[in-house]
Amino acid sequence: MYTFSETGNETEGDCSTTVETSCFACGRENPVGLHITYRVVEPGSVRADWHPSSEYTGFDGVIHGGVVTTALDEAMAKAIVSTDTKGLTCELKMRFRHSVHPETDLSVRGWIVERKRRLIKTEATVCDRCGRELAHAWAVFLVENGARPHHAW
Repeated sequence: MYTFSETGNETEGDCSTTVETSCFACGRENPVGLHITYRVVEPGSVRADWHPSSEYTGFDGVIHGGVVTTALDEAMAKAIVSTDTKGLTCELKMRFRHSVHPETDLSVRGWIVERKRRLIKTEATVCDRCGRELAHAWAVFLVENGARPHHAW
């Protein structure tokens, strides 16, 4: 079960359980992980602040595209988790609009767009501190058998 608590206008939750502490994107105990803390804005929508370190560069001065993709995939997964639903990524599309640079303050957002039976369509973005979109992701998740949402979409 995922635990969330109210803080101001946002519902804050780490979207993790004890079995996910080693998650590369959000696991606090993963020594090489991204350690991103996703916060629930509302059920079906999450955000996170991210300050990627230079150890994740693909080449000098640019964060590896796979790392950016991981951050966005996880944001979309956490948006689904925020509705007490479990799903698996079955399709993912990325568009890189600008380079993502290390040691910069970034904002990551993920949200549910549509749900049809066992398929959930999601989107996510990473933006710089000026709000410029650096990358955008679209994904379809397959809801695990027996998993039911607590919120209607």
